[in-house]
Formats: sequence, C-alpha cells, structure tokens
Amino acid sequence: MSFKNTFNTYDWDTLEKEIYGYTTINVREVLDKETINLEDFKVLISPAAEPFIEEMAQRSAAITKKRFGNTMQMYIPMYLSNECQNICTYCGFSLTNKIPRKTLNDSEILKEVSLLKSKGYDHILLVTGEANKTVGVAYLKHAIELIREHFSNISIEVQPLNQDEYKQLIDAGLYAVLVYQETYHKATYKIHHPKGKKSNFDYRLDTADRLGKAGIHKIGIGALFGLEDWRVDSFYTALHLKYLQKKYWKTKYSISFPRLRPHQGEVQPKVEMTDSDLVQLICAYRLLDEDVELSMSTRESEKFRDNIIQLGITSISAESKTNPGGYAVDPQSLEQFEISDERNTEEIQQMIKSKGYEVVWKDWDITYSK
Repeated sequence: MSFKNTFNTYDWDTLEKEIYGYTTINVREVLDKETINLEDFKVLISPAAEPFIEEMAQRSAAITKKRFGNTMQMYIPMYLSNECQNICTYCGFSLTNKIPRKTLNDSEILKEVSLLKSKGYDHILLVTGEANKTVGVAYLKHAIELIREHFSNISIEVQPLNQDEYKQLIDAGLYAVLVYQETYHKATYKIHHPKGKKSNFDYRLDTADRLGKAGIHKIGIGALFGLEDWRVDSFYTALHLKYLQKKYWKTKYSISFPRLRPHQGEVQPKVEMTDSDLVQLICAYRLLDEDVELSMSTRESEKFRDNIIQLGITSISAESKTNPGGYAVDPQSLEQFEISDERNTEEIQQMIKSKGYEVVWKDWDITYSK
C-alpha cells in the first residue's frame, strides 16, 4: 500500500468541478469552524473564498504565531551539479538544452561551503539535476559526509531514490528530502516529462512513501504552479500530506510554493497563479494544518516575500544561486531558473527582524522531536 492507492480513488475532473462550484455560503460555513478538514480545504482554495482572504490571513497569522512563535528559519540552496538525463519542458537543466554542464568536486564544494558558513547558514539544501551515473547515491553520500561537520541540517533536492539508497544517505547524515510531484495531473505530467526516469509518474508519486519507510526526519512536498490548475494540484498536495502524516507520524513535513520562473528553454504557464491566489493558498494550508512548515523561496519578489512572512510562512531562503558553484566557484554559469528577490543574506535578515521576527539559522534538533 502507498499513496498511489489513495490517489487513485480521486478524479481530477470531479475535484475541479467541486472546487469551482462552491459559494460564499460554503466558505462562511467553513470559516465558522474551529478545525478544518480536507473537504473544508477544497472550499478555502476555491474562487468563492477570494473575498475572505483577509479573514483567512488574520487567522493564519494567529495560528502560525501560536505554533511557531516570532521565528523565521533561514536556509540556503547549494547546487552541486546541473547534469541531467531528463527532458523537462520548464527546466534550464533539461537534457535538450545545450548548456555547459558542471559537477562540483570536493575542493569546489568546500569553497562554496566556506562562503555560506561565513554568512551564518547552518541549514543547507543540496540540489542537483537528475543524472544517476554522475550524481548518484555514491556522489551524494560522499558530499554529505564531506560537509556534515559544517552544518546542523543537510537536506537534498535530487532525483527520487530507492528506499535502501535513502537509508544510506540518512546514515551518512541526511536530515530532509524535498521531492515535488510537479503536477498530480497524470496526462499533463507526461507532456512536461517526455523522456528520462522522471517520466515515470508512479515512481515519483511513491517517493515520499519510500522516504517514510527509510525513516527520514523531514519530507518536503509540493507542486510546480503553472503546469496545471493550481487549485486542484494543491488539493492533491494536501491529500498527500494528510496521508503521509497518518502513516509516517514520526516524520516532519514541509510544503513549498514554486511558481514557474524564466529559464533556458521557455514554457508559458498553462494557468496563471496571481499573488493573491498564492496568499489564499498559503493561508488555506495553515488553517488546515498548524504544524506543517511552509517555505518560501527567492523565486518570489521582494515585496511579496516581505509581506507573506507574517501570514503563515515559517522558513525562507536568501541570496540563492541556482547554478553549480554560483556562490564562489563559478558565479557566471547557467542558472536553473531566474530568482526574483536578489537581496543578500544580511538584507533579508534585517527585513525579518524589522517585522518583529527572530532569525533561526537551523532546523529544530532531531533529539527534541522524537
């Protein structure tokens, strides 16, 4: 049994009709409740809920402050490689893009690490393209072992792996894995992933189950907004979250909110997600679950990030470079996608403090949560 069994009991078109069929009366009934379930979540992400965003935002902010206090975790991604064997229509690293490929060696990794540590980071996210032969388990395990003395928390965002492979990385010091389904619409998924291991929708869908069985401390999930209707994709993400929380209850969870950004090899969003839509979604997730961590990347603009951290977000990145060696080794190499908020770490730190929040440089210790 895996999430695929639960997933197969739902129909995309039926969900879409339900979400777009709700009225303001339905929304009022949900917001009058003390606790929100998955059926209520559908109502809160519907167009009918748009006039209630301010009320949702106030409630989301109160819940987040009660659960997490006035704290904001800061992390930074470090790209190890842009080599990739997949064809993905929306990604600068796609196999079809004729770009210089680079994978960092030990000295280059440590050079990047030295710079990031000088900025105060203690929570790092290692990112690669999906190339099993070049940046497979052996490479990832070695990279984790190489840098683990420098960071309290090491997370990865790489190709989906088998359960035993995840266990090897956990034993080496891995803390969390981020793996996004991109879209839960199976036919659309195939259009955007026509070739490579990533084209296997079911294998990717079951990745979080393999992580849970391997005993990972934290799993990050989400969808890439723009490939399909964000409302339906977000419901499937919430469904996935609730399934995982019930089955792998010792594991922590986070949700991210990536929107399509410019990159080498252009694809236009099928459905636009406005800033207002994203606020609505973030608040809906917080009303659904007071414990889930909600993360915001530098894909978003300065103005948006400055405001959203008060409404439900619990972790934020800064000064991100989406190219291998982008901080110290090779700043000019091709990025995976363009970032929007280009402020440096100190500027983001000062912004967070100006909002009345305390910056947290690492995730909470594993020993405190078991």
